[in-house]
Amino acid sequence: MFRFDSFQHFLQMDGHGAYVWSAYLIAILVMAWLVVSPLFRQSRVRQAVTRELRRETARQHSAGEAGKE
Repeated sequence: MFRFDSFQHFLQMDGHGAYVWSAYLIAILVMAWLVVSPLFRQSRVRQAVTRELRRETARQHSAGEAGKE
């Protein structure tokens, strides 16, 4: 049922273990990046929108005070 004699043989995979496990590692890192990257981008976009809203609010507020004088 289990092709390998021991867990050590499973990790080595008849001499191909380094290639197999590095491929798994690269795939996992890429998938993690595909999940995390949009979250970082969303955070930066939210910060930019918040800054723009603050600028616009300050601009409207200063324009309103200038009109009163």
